[in-house]
Amino acid sequence: MKALVLAAGQGSRPGPAAGGMPKPLVDVNGTTPLECALDLIVPLRPERIWINVHEHVEPVRARIGATARGVPIAYSYEPELLGTAGAWKKLETEWTDTSLVVYGDNVMRFDVAALIETHRRAGRLMTIAVFDPAHVVNTGIAGGYARVDRDRVVDFVEGGGTGMVNAGAYCIEPALRSRLEAGFSDFGRDVLPSLARTGELAAHVLEPGAWCLGLDTPERLEIARSIVAGAEVAP
Repeated sequence: MKALVLAAGQGSRPGPAAGGMPKPLVDVNGTTPLECALDLIVPLRPERIWINVHEHVEPVRARIGATARGVPIAYSYEPELLGTAGAWKKLETEWTDTSLVVYGDNVMRFDVAALIETHRRAGRLMTIAVFDPAHVVNTGIAGGYARVDRDRVVDFVEGGGTGMVNAGAYCIEPALRSRLEAGFSDFGRDVLPSLARTGELAAHVLEPGAWCLGLDTPERLEIARSIVAGAEVAP
């Protein structure tokens, strides 16, 4: 298995509270969203972890380096942003087996091995991690919403709605490569809705005790810092 951490977005929404850093490198009580993503992936011992980068190449390289606890790190530079799915498509020759994609601008804690097991059991083209905002600690991520029937996503809407919330972690089969055009494309807008309609999108529901913390505003960033520091904050 190989993995991709998405870290190329400009991520300026937390404002001055971010200290001028891009969102993947914002300090969250001594760690960063990017390092949290690596902490999820490294225990799986993938062959390689890719990180896509855009404007903030050197700060990311300086913080992360060439390995993470012995796992090789490689960087995919995008002179122009390709979007989340476009970043995966750009590296299509790497995806010869199931790949793992994790967003590098959220702070997440959940059982990634369970996500992979759900994906293998479901046998679909793609599996997304979702959470019930009433039961999983979160800061109100402004992402897509999935309507789930058992382990299948039957409808997906990007940018608001009701239902399970997209946590920003995916397992993807290599067959998706031929379904995507090169250039800009977004998983939430361009890929997940169509896969849901054709029955090719599975769902893995995050377990109780998981976190999925968005840092989209200064207020949400401070809540995330409190949660990571050990404060008990209600979902």
